[in-house]
Amino acid sequence: MKTHDELKSIGEFIAEYATHLLGSGVHTSRVVRNSKRIGESLGVEVRMISFQKTVTITVNDGATIHTEVVDIPALPISFELNSELSQLSWEAYDKQLPLNILKQKYEAIIAKPKIDRIVVLILVGLANASFCWLFGGDWCAVAIVFSATMIGFNVKQYMTRKGINHLLVFMFSAFIASLYASSALIFNSTAEIAIATSVLFLIPGVPLINGVLDIVEGYILVGFSRLVNALLLVTCIAIGLSLTLLIVKNSLL
Repeated sequence: MKTHDELKSIGEFIAEYATHLLGSGVHTSRVVRNSKRIGESLGVEVRMISFQKTVTITVNDGATIHTEVVDIPALPISFELNSELSQLSWEAYDKQLPLNILKQKYEAIIAKPKIDRIVVLILVGLANASFCWLFGGDWCAVAIVFSATMIGFNVKQYMTRKGINHLLVFMFSAFIASLYASSALIFNSTAEIAIATSVLFLIPGVPLINGVLDIVEGYILVGFSRLVNALLLVTCIAIGLSLTLLIVKNSLL
């Protein structure tokens, strides 16, 4: 049997671990499995209720119960981080790691340096420019989409750092990127393809996939809320793109 302080420490760690996974783009069932695995390695039973912005986690050792209610942080999506944190749960289970070692390994994982912001900008620009090429855009349109994506993504990062509402961030980023892409009209390029593909970097693919997975696996409430949030983001992208089309519609016709 564990003391109340020991159980509290375990509950706080598992709560932080679970919310970090959820905030980084992991679907609910995977977070639940990983959290239960860590709890089992530490000799406690874990129960978790997840919502869109908060998580309630209860741990008990058969005699004492401790509950944590924590907010889910808004973190950049990172598949590498998610993979390493999942591996940590298996390492804890296989090696029966004590809590202090688990905390050290967890802190080492989340403290790893992130990819440089400029590198991310270039890679996102190349990815979006590739979509333009795949959809039939000429080389001029590809170059314009590349630069439009970098500008739009930079605007998105800046507004996010300033704490602006994410719906406004997506709307304004889509408008800026598509408005810049409309410069393809000046060069008699495939402007319609350039404008349409310039906003694809904003499509919320991970929330859409996670929402469907959560619903299929029985987490209806959180899955539905993720799908609603993704739908709102897509709507904001459409509004931003529509504003550009209203400005340049005469040139496209």
